[in-house]
Amino acid sequence: MSGTSQQPSLSTRGLTIRFGGHVAVNAVTADFYPGTLTVIVGPNGAGKTTYFNLVSGQLAGTAGSVFVGGQDVTRHGPAKRTRLGIGRAFQLTNLFPHLSVLENVRLAVQARAGMGLNIWSVWSSHRELIARAEHYLERVHLSARRDAWVGTLSHGDQRKLEVAILLALEPSIMMFDEPTAGMSVDEVPVVLDLIHQVKEERNKTVLLVEHKMDVVRALADRIIVLHNGTLVADGQPAEVMQSKIVQEAYLGTPEHA
Repeated sequence: MSGTSQQPSLSTRGLTIRFGGHVAVNAVTADFYPGTLTVIVGPNGAGKTTYFNLVSGQLAGTAGSVFVGGQDVTRHGPAKRTRLGIGRAFQLTNLFPHLSVLENVRLAVQARAGMGLNIWSVWSSHRELIARAEHYLERVHLSARRDAWVGTLSHGDQRKLEVAILLALEPSIMMFDEPTAGMSVDEVPVVLDLIHQVKEERNKTVLLVEHKMDVVRALADRIIVLHNGTLVADGQPAEVMQSKIVQEAYLGTPEHA
């Protein structure tokens, strides 16, 4: 799905996973391109998060393939896929609860710089690491909590910290699974604004699982609909949101959609 001839940054081909007799994701084929934010919608149990887990390598598919930048990564685990540019937020996190907020982000900056995750490593540009970490904390409005232990943060602040860590890793493909779930009303705009900023940079491929239609309307360049693990709609937001299957099954009646 793209009007350009550029190579997709991420592709799935016939991606399938079965749990016993249940097909959770059923032969999903899709291409994702830089500069496009794709929102994946569908009812509970549609296979959205399972599809994310297959793409990021948390689950191994029963059939089908995953490609990153044209490279077949189907047999690669999450770590290798991360090195190739896939970044995932919110479902499986790598927060260190007994370290400070700043140290959590510094470790991400350090990993991005090729220094690994050695907490005690000494680097000549240590001040630069700290400055970069503080930059990302400022972007998610957590500068005031820089010295707090992560384990003491509210749920909303932990989610904002996860965004800061994802930004610090600078992936080319960013995956957000219901990023505003469990957040207070005043915390939601911070994360949505950050995702909007990433989208506006036009050089990242962004995938977003979301069920709140106001969020979908505000951010989506493209919508994919999953139903019982099968891709049933894929296209421009106005087109997909007006389709009969989406109106009836996912968005309610037209007057509420």
